[in-house]
Amino acid sequence: MAILVSANDLKVKGIRAIEENSSNDREVIITVRGKEKYVILPIETYNQLREYELDAAILEAQKDYAEGRYHTGTIEEHLQRVH
Repeated sequence: MAILVSANDLKVKGIRAIEENSSNDREVIITVRGKEKYVILPIETYNQLREYELDAAILEAQKDYAEGRYHTGTIEEHLQRVH
């Protein structure tokens, strides 16, 4: 479960507001005027999410290639096609 920290607490206490309210393995949600606005993640969690994102992109590219959804040609041809 995420920890909530208000933007005002963050402004007043700085990083201490986060450190006081969380352990290193939990995400922190920053609220602004009572609404959830930002998330702070442990770096390990962030890196894992980025790795999942890259894995998904690789799988999508492999699927596109297998299904013939790709083009070959020069850079100029590519630029003409995308414009």
